[in-house]
Amino acid sequence: MSQPASRPAEPVLIREDRDGIATLTLNRGPQRNSLSEALMTALIDELAAIATDPAVRVVVLAANGPAFSAGHDLKELTAHRGDADRGRAYFRKIMQQCSTLMQAIVRLPKPVIARVHGIATAAGCQLVASCDLAVAAEDARFATPGVNIGLFCSTPMVALSRNLTRKHAMEMLLLGEMIDAHRAAEFGLVNRVVPAGELDAAVAEFTSKIAAKSALTVSIGKEAFYNQLEKGLSDAYDYAAEVMVTNMLARDAEEGIGAFIEKRDPKWEDR
Repeated sequence: MSQPASRPAEPVLIREDRDGIATLTLNRGPQRNSLSEALMTALIDELAAIATDPAVRVVVLAANGPAFSAGHDLKELTAHRGDADRGRAYFRKIMQQCSTLMQAIVRLPKPVIARVHGIATAAGCQLVASCDLAVAAEDARFATPGVNIGLFCSTPMVALSRNLTRKHAMEMLLLGEMIDAHRAAEFGLVNRVVPAGELDAAVAEFTSKIAAKSALTVSIGKEAFYNQLEKGLSDAYDYAAEVMVTNMLARDAEEGIGAFIEKRDPKWEDR
């Protein structure tokens, strides 16, 4: 008797493009979208492809299943404790891969919006903090709970400390407790909290407005925002002034200013 054909494995990441919006959906629902090596590889590859895709103006990071992301795949990590080096090389590889992913989001020349439901914990919380904007359902909850299991959330701390005040970041890192979506908004981790049924509409409000802007201008602004954050005040102003000079010479700035003066809608060419 012939054996039934095995079902092909579902992709760990799904990409859907529509009207200039690329939606990347984490698709490891039964594993609460933990960031396995395969999922992080898929995200990094898609972000690299999107970076040079002129049709994409905004990216939405979403998730299937009951959770946004529960962080690293601890079972995958633990499986390497039996390696000759007790897992050191693999742990380093995964942490470096995770850091590459988070920096790819920040460096992407298009805004990235997190669409959050369920839990976003540890590296999943880091993923939200790394996005440019975040919209959360009222049932969403956030935590950096590593301290509770003896593994301080040191890499999530990098993104968290660049979004929250120091004391709010340390509260999350030291207590390791869940905070609800409204508290996350107070902390500055998310932009907006809405009922679950309104989550897509709230995300669409952001994407439609951003997609209507000059993609060149948005790209210049996003890059400059993160670059100036790492500089001292004087250097930041010097840098930002040069960015504005370059931006002023762009065709879209000339068109946009002209349209404003002439009281008409601008026609962007993204150059």
